[in-house]
Amino acid sequence: MDGLGRRLRASLRLKRGHGGPPQDNSGEALKEPERAQEHSLPNFAGGQHFFEYLLVVSLKKKRSQDDYEPIITYQFPKRENLLRGQQEEEERLLKAIPLFCFPDGNEWASLTEYPRETFSFVLTNVDGSRKIGYCRRLLPAGPGPRLPKVYCIISCIGCFGLFSKILDEVEKRHQISMAVIYPFMQGLREAAFPAPGKTVTLKSFIPDSGTEFISLTRPLDSHLEHVDFSSLLHCLSFEQILQIFASAVLERKIIFLAEGLSTLSQCIHAAAALLYPFSWAHTYIPVVPESLLATVCCPTPFMVGVQMRFQQEVMDSPMEEVLLVNLCEGTFLMSVGDEKDILPPKLQDGILDSLGQGINELKTAEQINEHVSGPFVQFFVKTVGHYASYIKREANGQGHFQERSFCKAVTSKTNRRFVKKFVKTQLFSLFIQEAEKSKNPPAGYFQQKILEYEEQKKQKKPREKTVK
Repeated sequence: MDGLGRRLRASLRLKRGHGGPPQDNSGEALKEPERAQEHSLPNFAGGQHFFEYLLVVSLKKKRSQDDYEPIITYQFPKRENLLRGQQEEEERLLKAIPLFCFPDGNEWASLTEYPRETFSFVLTNVDGSRKIGYCRRLLPAGPGPRLPKVYCIISCIGCFGLFSKILDEVEKRHQISMAVIYPFMQGLREAAFPAPGKTVTLKSFIPDSGTEFISLTRPLDSHLEHVDFSSLLHCLSFEQILQIFASAVLERKIIFLAEGLSTLSQCIHAAAALLYPFSWAHTYIPVVPESLLATVCCPTPFMVGVQMRFQQEVMDSPMEEVLLVNLCEGTFLMSVGDEKDILPPKLQDGILDSLGQGINELKTAEQINEHVSGPFVQFFVKTVGHYASYIKREANGQGHFQERSFCKAVTSKTNRRFVKKFVKTQLFSLFIQEAEKSKNPPAGYFQQKILEYEEQKKQKKPREKTVK
């Protein structure tokens, strides 16, 4: 495990110029975490496989030592007839995954009670492809003290809510027998992943219960399907969330502290999701394994989650210009000091007003997600939503972004001051690189909001003239 930790630490280097979601470090061939748009993970049109692997990761005592190490004790499906390169890639992947299933370290004791936790991580391969690990950690059924284990589903698809429901079904079947899990997962593997808003129904037989029909529905708004803002709202105030957003927009170092893996995972995914339509382009590890705590000393930007047990070790580490967020207490333990001044004041007030309106009337996770995400999307619409008009194209369709003219077009001085800083970030650069390659603005939620905003401005102008 120490050797793997050294290789992981050695791999913590910023990979420039690549699009995609935030990612977790995963090993020698699995590069540093980068994008989390996860939130946003790439949108999927549907039709592909739900998952690549279902793994069970258990703790086994090391020989002649009191420590434990996590190892894979069950794998479905077993891959056969792989080419040499594919086999090596699979071996590296499967060697790295246990570290992220048990990031807490190797000191464990048998337990009689343990609250189950659901969390996820993102791994990036050398070719830029991404795999997401959806984990359910729990105490297996049985008498007497025992050690927790993790069910981990590895998929290329970002949809936390849907995979959480799948893990519920896996857990329910495990209470009966591992043999009951196989036909369920086989049926899932053969089913096509649904398009946004669509449902796939699986038929599954459970001994003593008979045949069950399980419906798995994908959210209609796919840009929020890998996020749940509830935990972030529970832990922090709107003002604190806004300051975290401001720090992320300028690509600073952000560390979240919490006791539970679920809280860390959900809050860091939510923080990254606030950046939509942009993607965090630097180190991103929702739950940092103990062997990777040196990550907090990196000179480059990062967004990471650390369990509270390692708080003192983090505090003692040499760090500069970091925002250290205690999710348990709802406080900032360290900050740069200017977080309240990064965003234009008028737009800040607008975000806070929108967040506060009707928040207590929201009932479903989808309603909460849309309510929280909306004001931040509008912030980007108002500040940089005019980007497409400042991409000049050659005859072959290649675009060139006119940065100076783009910034000059922002009429508000405070907004322009912010935009001049934002255009220098990797967030914006990667977004514009993709826009330069595309002949037309990508059809999606952000473009929809841009068009709605432009239409509102057109309708507003005639009214203003009438008033004059």
